[in-house]
Amino acid sequence: MNKRLGLLIDQERCIGCEACTVACKIENNTIIPWIQVETKNVSQKDIPEGRFPNLRMDFLPYLCNHCSNPPCVDACPNNALVKRKDGPVVLDEKKCDGCRVCMDACPYNVIHYNQEKNIIEKCNLCVHRIDQGLKPFCVMCCEGQAIYFGDLNDVKSEVSKIIAQKETFQLKPDAGTNPSVYYCPPKPRNRL
Repeated sequence: MNKRLGLLIDQERCIGCEACTVACKIENNTIIPWIQVETKNVSQKDIPEGRFPNLRMDFLPYLCNHCSNPPCVDACPNNALVKRKDGPVVLDEKKCDGCRVCMDACPYNVIHYNQEKNIIEKCNLCVHRIDQGLKPFCVMCCEGQAIYFGDLNDVKSEVSKIIAQKETFQLKPDAGTNPSVYYCPPKPRNRL
């Protein structure tokens, strides 16, 4: 069975520090980071909901889902996006003409257009690192240790064990893409 590299993001552990965002920007030398952290369950960003001591602020880091059935790959007229056998969806910059068809095809809105280079950009799961046996840089730099990386097809991998033991979800399951990014939701909290 082929490897299926992916991520598990534990929202209970995510503190919204955006170290993953900074790490991505530095490691990949991008203007727009390929991973971004969205504040959830609040009416205003960075202002918790609830009353002390029952305050709530949840965070959802989102990035390319490295789908098993990536619509961006099928949509690209230049074959600039490729699904690797081990899971990551990567861009061949030399083939990209900046047409942005893939951006419209992506149900997760995580492909960005770089106007300076006239190409799209997206998370590549730090394939330059994983090909050297290293973890993606966002995983290494996560202050809350909320991002886990591994082979989703290996039942002995840390990510597979966590997925088997905890409640998890994938974004937009109805899109039929079978994402390789899973999330552990935050535990429900009492509200006053």
